[in-house]
Amino acid sequence: MFKKILIANRGEIACRIIKTARQMGIATIAVYSEADADALHVELADEAVLLGPPPVSESYLVAEKIIEAAQDSGAEAVHPGYGFLSENAGFAEALAAQGIAFIGPNVAAIRVMGDKIESKKFARDAKVNTVPGHLSTIADTDEAIKIAKDVGYPVMIKASAGGGGKGMRIAHNDDDVALGFDSARNEARSSFGDDRVFIEKYIVEPRHIEIQILGDKHGNIIHLGERECSIQRRNQKIIEEAPSPFVDKKMRKAMGEQAIVLARAVNYESAGTVEFIVDKNKNFFFLEMNTRIQVEHPVTELVTGIDLVEQMIRVAAGEKLSLKQSDIKINGWAI
Repeated sequence: MFKKILIANRGEIACRIIKTARQMGIATIAVYSEADADALHVELADEAVLLGPPPVSESYLVAEKIIEAAQDSGAEAVHPGYGFLSENAGFAEALAAQGIAFIGPNVAAIRVMGDKIESKKFARDAKVNTVPGHLSTIADTDEAIKIAKDVGYPVMIKASAGGGGKGMRIAHNDDDVALGFDSARNEARSSFGDDRVFIEKYIVEPRHIEIQILGDKHGNIIHLGERECSIQRRNQKIIEEAPSPFVDKKMRKAMGEQAIVLARAVNYESAGTVEFIVDKNKNFFFLEMNTRIQVEHPVTELVTGIDLVEQMIRVAAGEKLSLKQSDIKINGWAI
């Protein structure tokens, strides 16, 4: 087990990781910008390293500074939390090159699942349910309209590198596609530096339900049930609850099995989330995979009694999962 880890984040998630590390007897190193010198995570950690000025582009997003801080402080591993560098394959790769463990999944899994077009192709090839659509590059508006007609209205235009509800447009007819295609591309370009978009069938009256998974480096993968996050504003989740009032035991089992199939296909280890869009008839389709711990992870911890951060650390240290699927019980309800 690690003796010392660095937490490449701030705020609530940094404090959350420090809490578990302390219970495990692991020393912690916080990093901070000049603006966060008096932040709680700096106070709670055993050591703290200044990264630089307040802008995140000069502090928390500078991988070289974080790796240097880990080396100078003797950290054996880095937990990225969520946001910032948590889904940056290059960061995980750079840590590995320096002999520092990344408390998260393997580089290949991060890369494949980080691209919405490639991840959907990968899911389709793994025989996971996917929303009907066109997953290749779309040249222009005319081609977009043709594809939308082939898929069948209504459709969703989505940015491949998207997240946080950006680069998404619903189209009910040709005129909507003409307007939405260019605006989605422009928004994607300005937000992510990548203007690729794809088109898929829009699910009417959808629910957004995600499955929490957990894997180790020895091929063991389990799921910890679902979280429902259908109540959203501007495609941003507002309320998360576990378990979902919409999901029965049969559906939970089926969704969990599909999530595990996908995770196994990318040799997934650590905590991750497979998100599905679900129609009113309980048909579910792969949406995306988040290769990190999520903001809403505590609702799963509350109904399962499992510390996900602890499991991530143990997996990164090479331990086998001590849990089997039959050990996972849903107790109560959390929001």
